[in-house]
Amino acid sequence: MTILAIVFALATLIALLSLGRMIRCFRRHRYLRAGGSCLSCLVSAFIAGVAFIFAFSYYGYNRLVAEQQVAEIVFRQTATDEFEARVMVPETRDLVFGLRGDEWQIDARLVIWEPPMTILGLDPIYRLERISGRFSDIDRERSEDRTVHALSLPRALDVWTIARQYPILMPGVDAHFGSATFVPMVDGARFAVSLSRDALIARPANDIAEAAVGNWTR
Repeated sequence: MTILAIVFALATLIALLSLGRMIRCFRRHRYLRAGGSCLSCLVSAFIAGVAFIFAFSYYGYNRLVAEQQVAEIVFRQTATDEFEARVMVPETRDLVFGLRGDEWQIDARLVIWEPPMTILGLDPIYRLERISGRFSDIDRERSEDRTVHALSLPRALDVWTIARQYPILMPGVDAHFGSATFVPMVDGARFAVSLSRDALIARPANDIAEAAVGNWTR
C-alpha cells in the first residue's frame, strides 16, 4: 500500500505539473512543447489512475501470502435436496444461503502479479465470489432450478474486472477464478475452505463431512 500511495502521489504531481506547463506553452504559442507536455500529462494521469485502482482494490480484497483458510461452511438439511449453508468468514458476519442439490462449490476472484508488476512487491489478493449447489445426476441438473449466491458485492473500481475486460491496460496482472471442486452436501457436514495461489480447496472438518467425502469418492 505504501508503494502504491507513493506511485499515485508522484504520478499525480507530474500530471499536474505537466498540465500547467502545457497551458503556459499554449498561451505562448509553443505548440510543440505543449504537445510534449500533454503527452507527459496523459501518461502520468494513466499511471496515477492505475495506482489508484490497485490501492482501492486492496481495500476490497484480502491478501494471500500462502495457502490459508478463508472460510468454514456448515450444512443443515431443510428438505429433500435442500440445504442451508452457513458461510463463516473470519472478521465478517456469517452468511446463510439456501442451496439445492447434493453437491456444492465455492469460487473466488484471484489477482496474481506477474512481471512487470512484480517490481512493486505486492502480495496476491483474493475475494470470495460465489457459492453454488448442483445435482450430481445430469438429467436433474438440466431440469432442476440452479442455486447460486454472491459472497461479495460488486465494486465500481475493481482491478480484477478491468484486467479481465481490458488486459492490455493491465500488463502483469493475472486475474482468474479459483474454484473448489464440487463436494457433497450432507446434513451436519462442516468443511474448511483454504485458498492457494491457484485454487480453492474444500477439506472435511468433522466426521460427518469426512464420511460423506469418503462415500462420495468410492
